[in-house]
Amino acid sequence: MDILELAFMQRALLAALLVGVTAPAIGIYLVQRRQALMGDGIGHVALTGVGLGFLLNTSPVWMATIVCVIGAVTMELIRSYGKARGDIALAMLFYGGMAGGVMLMSLSPNGSNANLTSYLFGSITTVSQEDIVAICLLAAFVILTTIGLRRQLFAICQDEEFARVTGLPVRLLNLLVAVTAAVTVTVAMRVVGLLLVSALMVIPVAASQQIARSFATTFAMAVAVGVLVTLSGTITSYYVDVPSGATIVLMAIGVFITLTLLATPLARKRADRAAAEEHCTLGTADAATAADDVRV
Repeated sequence: MDILELAFMQRALLAALLVGVTAPAIGIYLVQRRQALMGDGIGHVALTGVGLGFLLNTSPVWMATIVCVIGAVTMELIRSYGKARGDIALAMLFYGGMAGGVMLMSLSPNGSNANLTSYLFGSITTVSQEDIVAICLLAAFVILTTIGLRRQLFAICQDEEFARVTGLPVRLLNLLVAVTAAVTVTVAMRVVGLLLVSALMVIPVAASQQIARSFATTFAMAVAVGVLVTLSGTITSYYVDVPSGATIVLMAIGVFITLTLLATPLARKRADRAAAEEHCTLGTADAATAADDVRV
């Protein structure tokens, strides 16, 4: 394929692959915690990091990572200590992060609206070699965390009180989830953009939940959907000349609709199978009872 002979598309496809794995991997925990919009708040905070990176003439990806981690930890501490409701903290991240990013970008001699737009909506074909190094390192952290600590993270997402009783470091794990989400946002911002990154963290998980019956199956399917839409969206954006971020998200929505339509007949088949098994069990029990009566 000629697309693989182009260096910038090689970097784009690698970035898309890593984002397709990492975004649903942490997204499933956010969905379980009913914090599906957390990625949006962190994405807005990341804009401040991008603007600061341009202002200080440093890597926007690494600077956004630092700012995102600080913002996510602050939000989690506010939520856990009960000083303000989570939605208020999230709103503060939304508006403060966006305003800070726009202000810093305007003060930067190298910043422009074009730079701002590429980070807001993604510009996967402009991913540099330096970006790839940062994305690979950050993606490795996300993958190791979400897979290596999947049992502990699942426990705190399902029931924090029960996890605390069992001796798990709940507060530390909550902070780890927030940090991992922040890192994932910076991994994905060059691919789908800061305004759309939350969609890639949530939609593949929601799509998988339509037909999966266990956490492990949902996790695996969500990652598979994420990889499918990111790679397909990147290739489509190259040949059709459309924005990669929007293409990826629309494809993810298309997968969600497809799996939702398939979920109804699958659920009906499962219900019929369960009813048949229950009928067979009752029939066997009745036959055994009749045999006992005959022996008596």
